[in-house]
This record gives sequence, structure tokens and C-alpha cells, in this order.
Amino acid sequence: GCQLDPAYDPRAITGAINRWALTEAARAVDEVTAALEAYRFNDAAAAAYRFVWNIFCDWYLELAKPVLQGEGVDPAVRAETQATVAFLVDQVAKLLHPFMPFLTEELWAIKGAALPERGLLAMAAWPDLAGLADAGAEAEVGFVVDLVSQIRSARSETSVPAAAQIPLVMVGTSSEVRTRVEAWRDTLLRLARLSEITFAETPPKNSVQLLVRGSVAALPLEGVVDLAAEVARLKKEQGKAQGEIKKIDAKLGNADFVARAPEEIIEENRERREAEAARLVKIEEALARLSED
Repeated sequence: GCQLDPAYDPRAITGAINRWALTEAARAVDEVTAALEAYRFNDAAAAAYRFVWNIFCDWYLELAKPVLQGEGVDPAVRAETQATVAFLVDQVAKLLHPFMPFLTEELWAIKGAALPERGLLAMAAWPDLAGLADAGAEAEVGFVVDLVSQIRSARSETSVPAAAQIPLVMVGTSSEVRTRVEAWRDTLLRLARLSEITFAETPPKNSVQLLVRGSVAALPLEGVVDLAAEVARLKKEQGKAQGEIKKIDAKLGNADFVARAPEEIIEENRERREAEAARLVKIEEALARLSED
């Protein structure tokens, strides 16, 4: 299991996934610390949440699964990853302690049962991860995370069935990015539900094109979704969103309505407009991605 190792040294870690997670943890510690020192407690809580949920739970553990659970994994690589998970759980407890003192204290006690000498979490030192930022790990793993995230968004926006596996074409890729994609091929296939990954100089027809850190990726969707029907559906949704925004703008632009309506009604309309505007952006992004080239 992922047990605490008293001899663990985060600066001696070699695995890219682990170095990336430590880089993100160091960034989160800096953000939370700066926000707390400025008494911006909401910003501090948001930064802690982003790391715990978006990075640690959503990405790091998912990326580490094959190492933690797979067969034929190098024991040293697995041990390093297990120790890094345990170390990061401790950092999470420390980051969350100002906001969730009782729960984190209990988790600290349970996780550290084998190390009673470390005492209470309330008395533990605040995380110090200075010097752990690794630009190479961030470039490598961050690219994978961004690529998978964009593919997932494109799949959702273009109504690709959840169970469908689709091809990915990397377009005009540099040798560095090609090497990176090849190294992470299995991870990309698994997390993005891809049937294959190929390389080409030009994007295929009827594809959704993505720009990921300067690299172009294309998802050929012919035969997966009815592109003409999807464009028609998106244009219909675009019209609905535009109409809703126009109606709300007319209300909020009516001086008599603003003068008479309760503040909560005005605020509700502002929030609805914001939500519709955000929806319209998503629809227009999806339309722009549907390429007939």
C-alpha cells in the first residue's frame, strides 16, 4: 500500500508523473500560503481545492493507476509512486487543515498510526516544497493532461458517444512532441478513449482540430457522428442562447424594470445572462472545431 516512508526525499524522485505531481503541489502551497498571508481565505480554499480535486484526485491518481495496480511494473518505480502518494496525502492534510481542522486531524492520526512520534497535525510544520518545481516534468505530463482534457471536451461538445473509441491524428508534429506522444501512447489511448494515434502533415477531412501547447491534434469524426446534423443542432442551440441573452439584456436595459424589481430578481437575471453567455461561448467553440477541410 501507499505507506509513509520516513526517509522519503521529494527532491530525489525520478518518475515524471511523481515529479509533475510534486511540482503542482509546490505551486499549490505557494498559492495557498500567499492567499492566507493576505487574508484572502476564499482564494486560499479555492487553491487548495484545485490541487486536491483537479490535480491529485482527478489526474495524478488516474495517471499513477497502471504503476500502482498494473502487472510487471518495476518494484522500484511502484515503491517510489506509493511513497509519493503517501507524502502528498500528508501535504493535502496540511493544506486543508486551516479549513477542515477536525477531519484532517483525524485523517492525520489514521494515516500516521505507525509514526506516533509525529504528534498532532495542528503542531506540524506548514508544507515547505520550495525548489521542487520541475519544468521538464510539467512540460511532459502537462502536455498529456492538456491533450486529454481537450479531447474529452471536444467529444462532449460534438456528442461523440461515451463508449465510442475514436482516432487521433497529430498534425505536423515536431520530433520532440512526437517522441512525447509515443512515450505516453498507452495513457492517451486509455484516458481519451482513442482507437489509434497516427501522425500526418495535414489534418484529415471532417475532423475537429485542437491546438494543444502549440501542437495541432485532429479528431476525424466521419462515421462517428453525423457532422451536418451536429452543425445544425449546434446552430439551433446558438440561436436559442443568443435569443435568451437578447431577452435578458432588454429586461436589464429597461430602467423601469430595474427600478421596480427586487434586487434578487435583478441578480437572478444577471446570473442567467452570465450562464447563457458561457453556454454560447462553448457552442461557438464547438462550431469552430468542426472542420470540413
